[in-house]
Amino acid sequence: MKDLIVLVPDKNMEAAVRQLLTRENSLGINKPSCDIRVHPERDAGVFGKCHDFLRPFHRLYRFALVIFDREGCGSPETVQGIQQIVQKRLDVAGWLGRNQIVVIDPELEIWVWADSPHVSRSLGLPEEQLKEMLARYERDENQKPKDPKAAMEEALKKSRLPRSSAIYANLAATVTLKNCRDASFSQFKSTLVEWFGRSPLSAIERSE
Repeated sequence: MKDLIVLVPDKNMEAAVRQLLTRENSLGINKPSCDIRVHPERDAGVFGKCHDFLRPFHRLYRFALVIFDREGCGSPETVQGIQQIVQKRLDVAGWLGRNQIVVIDPELEIWVWADSPHVSRSLGLPEEQLKEMLARYERDENQKPKDPKAAMEEALKKSRLPRSSAIYANLAATVTLKNCRDASFSQFKSTLVEWFGRSPLSAIERSE
């Protein structure tokens, strides 16, 4: 039996999560044996059908982690409401007490906008130019763009970089994780620590 199966809605999220799971020291976890699956119907498919997708795997993995965007999933519920709906379905599908649902609000690109020089490098823009561009965007409580996808698309348009999974993987590999205050990322990290954590963290790990 493997440790973990992760279900995501697209290749960009797969690339980001796959890279994040290699940073076991930064996350403070023992690296799990893991497979990542992409649902063919994207966010709406993960929200509405993840229990059917994951049902055949419940005896093959210890834990199931389901991650998708609130934007595009098709539910009018709050993040908490969506999580409760999906969790009930997974509990019945054989994952009782062994599943977690991370709903990214509004979408994966909110994880991109960390306070790190690696963001501008990965998006192909000088740091000052990126700051000037972001100054035009309305911010959320964490000082991130309220429309993170539009901000990322504008940055890539300016740098003439094609949007690709490699950008998400590079960001996930380089940005300091301790500065990310997004609630969904915190839940992603705390879930992994709860399931695979090692305690206490060493000083080296805390500094990463």
